[in-house]
Amino acid sequence: MGDEGGFAPDFADAKEVFAYLSRAVEKAGYQVGADVAFAMDAATSELYHEEDGMYHFQDGIRSAEELISLYEDLIQNYPLISIEDGLDEDDWEGWQKMTTRLGKDAMLVGDDLFVTNVKRIHCGIDLAVANAVLIKVNQIGTLTEAMDAIELAQKSGYKAIISHRSGETEDTFIADLAVAVNAGWIKTGAPCRGERTAKYNQLLRIGENL
Repeated sequence: MGDEGGFAPDFADAKEVFAYLSRAVEKAGYQVGADVAFAMDAATSELYHEEDGMYHFQDGIRSAEELISLYEDLIQNYPLISIEDGLDEDDWEGWQKMTTRLGKDAMLVGDDLFVTNVKRIHCGIDLAVANAVLIKVNQIGTLTEAMDAIELAQKSGYKAIISHRSGETEDTFIADLAVAVNAGWIKTGAPCRGERTAKYNQLLRIGENL
């Protein structure tokens, strides 16, 4: 079990993960692509080596171009609609290439890339990288700054995704925030522990009153 409530079994590669997920969806009586879509957080800043500009995996070393091709293949074969931190936070050139190739087919979400920071979001807009921003209120420090980041993203045609953080509590504020700013998206972990389910329950309560 991962830190955010997700299962972490031993898979050979990303394709095997999505194949298992697809079978699980179908066994639950739902249709892959119609009822359920997939999103991934690649967290590639953990794999990037500045010395050679490459991404170091357990089974080998890959370039930004190779990772983009991998994502492209996954998008073509599975309903993968969102990729978070697909490349390193400072690999701006790689992000430009990825956005050009994949930006029309999936949300390319900047978390480490933007860190809820208006200056970095402005930079991303100027360079035409990514098309969505992950918003973490306590990452930037104040609600005012988070609202500035949300406003900039939405005015610039970027999606704003309201997110929890590791080590969450049962506070439900981000559920209210997601609805208040009409985010359309929230990231709050697998529904397996109280700090996760609290947000989903709050969304259900809000939905009953809308």
